[in-house]
Amino acid sequence: MEVTLSFDNGPEPAATPRVLEVLERFGIKATFFVLGAKLADPARRALAAQAHAAGHWIGNHTKTHAVPLGLISDEKTLVDEICGTQELIGDLSHPDRLFRPFGGGGALGQHLLNSSSLRILEEQRMTCVLWNAIPRDWEDPLGWVETALAQCKAQPWTLLVLHDLPTGAMDHLAGFIDRVRAEGGRFRQDFPPELVPLVRGKAMAPLGAYVG
Repeated sequence: MEVTLSFDNGPEPAATPRVLEVLERFGIKATFFVLGAKLADPARRALAAQAHAAGHWIGNHTKTHAVPLGLISDEKTLVDEICGTQELIGDLSHPDRLFRPFGGGGALGQHLLNSSSLRILEEQRMTCVLWNAIPRDWEDPLGWVETALAQCKAQPWTLLVLHDLPTGAMDHLAGFIDRVRAEGGRFRQDFPPELVPLVRGKAMAPLGAYVG
């Protein structure tokens, strides 16, 4: 059982520092897929910089996290959601320019992207990172640990999506890590290749399942 941790929708002063402390204590590196609108706040961008300095990867998770990109037809909005956020990330960016689309509750499908947003990702030489486990910690701040553990046990390599939001869910991050390690699992920072269909703007696998 191998687990890659990722955290979406931050950074948040009421949650991200706690996550960083736990990850440091356990010696785990993760990826933070941040929202551009939050990075516009200097205090929140400072948290992203702290995560970057600690060896975590910083990825782009759109600017507003309001509507899946596949459902947006306005080109200017798409550019702002993707490129505007990347500009705010700036020198904190991973060299592969990591991007995670908004799934609207974690669903995978053709709502993730459309031809225009895919073209922007290709032109910007970005890397699209998906997922294969979402324990819905934002709506189940206590029970997500059992859900996540079951998801991790069900496959050899899990790319888990958690959220560094002030819901109380991250109070149980250390317990989850302990449980994974007690089951013989190990944590790693890289991604399962099948969940990275676009690398630096080049398709590594057919993208039709994610482009409407």
